[in-house]
Amino acid sequence: MKINKLYLFLIVVALVAPSLVYPVFLMKLLCFALFACAFNLLLGYVGLLSFGHAAFLGTGGYITGYLMLETGITPELGILAGTVGAGLLGAVYGKLAVKREGIYFAMVTLALAQLAFFFYLQAPFTGGEDGLQGVPRGALFGLIDLADNVAMYYFVLAIFIFGFWVVHRTVHSPFGQILKAIRENEPRAVSLGYNVNDYKWVAFIISSALAGLAGSTKTLVFQLASLTDVHWHMSGEVVLMTLLGGMGTIFGPLVGAGVVISIQNLLSGGELGNYIHIIMGVIFIICVLAFRSGLVGEFQKMMKKNFN
Repeated sequence: MKINKLYLFLIVVALVAPSLVYPVFLMKLLCFALFACAFNLLLGYVGLLSFGHAAFLGTGGYITGYLMLETGITPELGILAGTVGAGLLGAVYGKLAVKREGIYFAMVTLALAQLAFFFYLQAPFTGGEDGLQGVPRGALFGLIDLADNVAMYYFVLAIFIFGFWVVHRTVHSPFGQILKAIRENEPRAVSLGYNVNDYKWVAFIISSALAGLAGSTKTLVFQLASLTDVHWHMSGEVVLMTLLGGMGTIFGPLVGAGVVISIQNLLSGGELGNYIHIIMGVIFIICVLAFRSGLVGEFQKMMKKNFN
């Protein structure tokens, strides 16, 4: 009941937020929070560290951007296409990667993501280093003009709530319990008769599709799909967001994304703008040394210690 009340409270806060905070900033935060939630499903609940998740974020963005520019389809269909495309790419990449473990899995995902990066750099339909600019937001269901930032915000909020629900439902399903068992003790899961590679593969596909959903939505928000979204730096940022907030927790990625995006927004216009990556690196080191469970994880430990 307490959790349900918390969800209700957060939804109410999200509904009134555009009247207090710049909607575009909020939309950026929601897109990256969804991206971090997708990544956390793989790292926090399966124990698989992917260094190439930016490939799926960028794939969703490029597919949606291209279709919106060239075909003029409605935004919901463009986002659906980007999500499906990222999921299909995840199915291919996942099939190759889940056969490896530990650092070998991480290196395979990084190598495959770099292949995607150079493909999008050279492909004629991506705009190369210029990217796809001026992507129209269109009209939702042909009725609601998303050029209005407030209307676009509520559309992005609905997408985020859907993506968050998918992650929450997956984690708390029997399938999610098996994923946790694989994370905790894979040999025991194998001994119980589970085909762990298949479970990892399905989790990888779900995570990839949700990352693509975040990328597609981000492209509509900023009306731009660029190489930044498929660069390995983006894969590093989502790792930072997840670890900072607390991997293996439901709200950790939201908090981590909020902290990272807020710091970037505050520093980007000042004298420290050129040192953002250094500052992020210092924050990451502090998090690893002092907050091993992340902000949310440490808060949960404190609550259990003092109030249970």
